[in-house]
Amino acid sequence: MKKVLVTGISGYVGQHCAAELLKKGYSVIGSVRKLSRSDEVVNGIKKEIDPKGSLEFCELNLMKDAGWDEAMEGCDYVLHIASPFVIKDPKDANELIKPAVEGTLRALNAAKKAGVKRVVLTSSIVAMSGGKQGLIKINQDSWTDVNKKNVTAYFKSKTLAEKSAWDFIKNQTGDSKLELVVVNPGPIYGPSLTGNLDSESMDFFKKLITGKLPMLPQAFTVMSDVRDIAAIHVAALENEKANGKRFIVTSEKPYAMQAIAHILKSNGYNKVSTTLAPTFLLKFMAHFNSEMKGMLPFIGNTIEADVSNTMAAFNWTPIPFEKTVLDTAKSVETALNK
Repeated sequence: MKKVLVTGISGYVGQHCAAELLKKGYSVIGSVRKLSRSDEVVNGIKKEIDPKGSLEFCELNLMKDAGWDEAMEGCDYVLHIASPFVIKDPKDANELIKPAVEGTLRALNAAKKAGVKRVVLTSSIVAMSGGKQGLIKINQDSWTDVNKKNVTAYFKSKTLAEKSAWDFIKNQTGDSKLELVVVNPGPIYGPSLTGNLDSESMDFFKKLITGKLPMLPQAFTVMSDVRDIAAIHVAALENEKANGKRFIVTSEKPYAMQAIAHILKSNGYNKVSTTLAPTFLLKFMAHFNSEMKGMLPFIGNTIEADVSNTMAAFNWTPIPFEKTVLDTAKSVETALNK
C-alpha cells in the first residue's frame, strides 16, 4: 500500500483529499498543528469512508523544522496543502508570505531527503491572475506580478510559494529527482466533511443564507468545487503526463458572486440578498477595511481560465456550478442546525 503525507489535513481541502486517497487505496499520514484536531478529522472522513487503520497523524508547523523528516519516513508521495489563507490583508505581508514560502521549502527538502517520488502542491489562480485588471484571462503559463501596486499579501504569498517550489525542483542536485505537480484552484466551495464553518468559503455561505450579507461585490471569477480539487490532487500523484506541470482546476466559465445568491434564492433560501454593492463604494471602503482591501483584486474584474489541459490530462469534467452551490448551502445549513 502506497503511503501519502497530507499536510494541513484538518483543513477544508485536506480532509477531502485524505478521504479521496483512502477511497483509492492509499494509506495516509496527515499533519495537524495540534494532535487534538485529529478526532474531528477522523469523524469527518468517516462520513465518506472508514479509514480502517490506514490513517495516522503527526504534528507539523510550517515555521519549524521539528518533525518533518520523521513525517516523511516511508512516504511515496506528498500532498502539500497547508498554507495560511485569510481574505483580510494583514499589516505585515510576511505574516502570510513567510509560512507559505518556508513551509513549502520545508516540505520539499524533507521529501527530497526521504526519497519521496512526487509532491503535489496546492497553489491558486491568485498566483496567476494578480496585478491585472478588467478581463483577466489565465492559463498554465500565467503568473502574478508581485511588484504591481494592487497585489495583496495573499496573492504574493501564493505566487512566491509556488515560484520557490519550481526553483527548488529546477535547482535540485543528485541522481534521484523529486517530481512536482501544482494544482491551481479558484475560490473553493462544496460541502464540509466536519461541519466546521471557520474557512472563508463556509463563512461566506453562512453569512449569505442567514441574511448577514446585505450586498455583494461586482466580481466574476472561475470557481472550484472542493471535490474536484481532491480528485485532481490524488489523480496527479501517479499520472505520468502531469509531472512538471501546473493544472487549473476551476469551472469552465466565470460566475458572479450574485449568481450564487440567485441560485440560493430560487431554491428557497429566502434570507439571501442579491443586491449589488457599488464598486466605487467598496474601493473607497478598502482604504479603511482590511477585509475589503483583500477583496480588491476581484472587485470589478472578470477572471477567465483555460482548463482544457486539465480536462484532457485527467479525463475530467468540472462538477456543475449549481450543484456546488446547493451542496455547500446544504452542508452549512446542516452545521448551523446542529
